[in-house]
Amino acid sequence: MTVTAEQMRFWSPEVRELEPYVPGEQPKIQNLLKLNTNENPYPPSPKVVEAVQSVLVNNADALRLYPDPDATALKQAIAKQQHVGIEQVFVGNGSDEVLAHIFKAFFIQKEPILYPDITYSFYPVYSQFFGTQTKQIPLNEKFEIDVSDYEQENGGIIITNPNAPTSIALGLDQIEQVLKANPDRVIVIDEAYVDFGAESAVQLVNQYENLVVCQTTSKSRSLAGLRVGFAIAQSHLIAALEAVKNSFNSYPIDRFAIAAAVASFEDQSYFEAQCTKVIESREHLVADLTALGFDVLPSKANFIFATHPQHDAAQLAQQLREQGIIVRYFNKPRINQFLRITVGTDEQNQRLVDTLKTKVL
Repeated sequence: MTVTAEQMRFWSPEVRELEPYVPGEQPKIQNLLKLNTNENPYPPSPKVVEAVQSVLVNNADALRLYPDPDATALKQAIAKQQHVGIEQVFVGNGSDEVLAHIFKAFFIQKEPILYPDITYSFYPVYSQFFGTQTKQIPLNEKFEIDVSDYEQENGGIIITNPNAPTSIALGLDQIEQVLKANPDRVIVIDEAYVDFGAESAVQLVNQYENLVVCQTTSKSRSLAGLRVGFAIAQSHLIAALEAVKNSFNSYPIDRFAIAAAVASFEDQSYFEAQCTKVIESREHLVADLTALGFDVLPSKANFIFATHPQHDAAQLAQQLREQGIIVRYFNKPRINQFLRITVGTDEQNQRLVDTLKTKVL
């Protein structure tokens, strides 16, 4: 939608200057293979569907009454699965909302917050939205985070692990190095993709009073359509997030999302099996693309970040699109020759490889 400068006179000055986040495209194309937004290729647990259906069947007031503002049942399920106390769990409407509350609760400081120059592109948006000072730390020549770069004055640090869109993960020893170097600032580890092979920093929460770990059900639990995210930290940090939430939206998660997420966390065996399938498919896809001449960064996510030394990435993305395959292309410095490709099922990945081999490369 185009808005004229004259119409913008009704907007606040801050909103006029905003550069909003651009979500992954959701096109409506026949026979589309959608590998651009890192959704899980497999459905959620069958118990999730049963739980959602039972909300209406078993509760005539499910739509008339507000949901539990504290989502207590969901917090209990997360706490049990993550081996923490319920007072250490915060939940929100997707991890993006949780991250927004994190920025408001912890990152409005005199010193700039630190995050990588190549990372989740919502961080600059939130920084601008909340008026947070920032300093972006360049990844090294291998597109890795050098944790020694974060040993400097700051107002907080946020790191996606595994990083996005690069897919490379830090080890817990590296995360601890950041925590120990910044004991008086909040360190946020955004673990949207951690379940696909990386180590979760949740096991460090009880040791470090300045650590917040943020996760989502959108990727590994196949609940992107229901919007449930959560954070785990010591209770004094959770209290700050609750204060922000209850000053913004006291009912962020509806009954259906609560029921679905609870069922997902209770079906651990299904969750682990689906993650294993994605990991195995990822390794096969990496091998196939490498055989086609792609250079692929080492991935611990449900996507890969790949470049072909003999083909322009933008042109590859367009040629794939013409064949009904959508991947993510970022027209940004340093990464404008890479494609971010979501790991699909083996059949979907094979369609991608066959298309590249016969119609693109």
